[in-house]
Amino acid sequence: MGEILVEVATDVAFAHGVPAQLGISGDALNVAAAAAAAGARVGLLSVLTDDDLGKAIGDRIVELGISPDLLKFRAGQQGVYLVHSDPDGQREFSYARSGSVGSGLGPDDVDPAVISAAGAVIAGGIACAISESSRAAVLKAAAVARRFVFDPNFRPRLTSAEDATSVLLQLAPRTFLVTPSFPGETSALLDSSTAAGAAARLRDLGAANVAVTCGAEGVHLEGEDLDTTWIDSIPAPAVVDQTGAGDAFVGTLTARIVLGDTLPVAARYGAAAASLVVGGKGGTGFIPTFEQTRAHAAGPAEGALPSHA
Repeated sequence: MGEILVEVATDVAFAHGVPAQLGISGDALNVAAAAAAAGARVGLLSVLTDDDLGKAIGDRIVELGISPDLLKFRAGQQGVYLVHSDPDGQREFSYARSGSVGSGLGPDDVDPAVISAAGAVIAGGIACAISESSRAAVLKAAAVARRFVFDPNFRPRLTSAEDATSVLLQLAPRTFLVTPSFPGETSALLDSSTAAGAAARLRDLGAANVAVTCGAEGVHLEGEDLDTTWIDSIPAPAVVDQTGAGDAFVGTLTARIVLGDTLPVAARYGAAAASLVVGGKGGTGFIPTFEQTRAHAAGPAEGALPSHA
């Protein structure tokens, strides 16, 4: 659940006459697309404009294998962002999303029967930051979800560290899985200088499982039925644009857990998907199939990983 954005991507800094590629992105869509590609049956709770643009976005959602049944269509302005990536995949963003139709998501849009029936519900800090009503929707979903997965996704342009911390502390006791990033989010939101320290604090707060993503190094896992585990990162075959890598990790990881994989196996698949998506331009420019993700996760040195679906 969360906001969907129109993506305007360029290879150089934006200026008049610069060629651009239009796409559809946003953390909620990127996560949902990855989860669907990983084999899960996925719905996306979001608000789109009730015009041709909203219809086109809805069509793209269906193309990505996501059910449109939870989408809401209302009058308003679709959120947009511009992104420019350099040859190493590093990005610079500019957003036009204040008062967007997506930020109008509210608790009345959350059907407790649908949310409680889902194998997992994923939301992020961005949805909590874009409006009070959207935050209330996330809190309502977290209260009734069977498995609630929360990606802090802290964005200083959207919210303060104090507010983002408050949301994280409020949600942590309700989460099946929290996925903070190290060192940025673990330092800003949890006042921890280590991945292990951040995971321990979140577990103390009541989070059932924690996956601390450590960039190019790997992932630190701790959980209710799991000893502390380290998952190495997987080198990317090509790096074009890093947009959506973290979302691919969260979506793939959650989907594979719902489908029966253990947390370490699911996290390995998530790391593999994340390292593949950076080979495409934009948040949904390249979404690997699960067959591609599984082969990449196995690698020459890892051997085949078991699958439960």
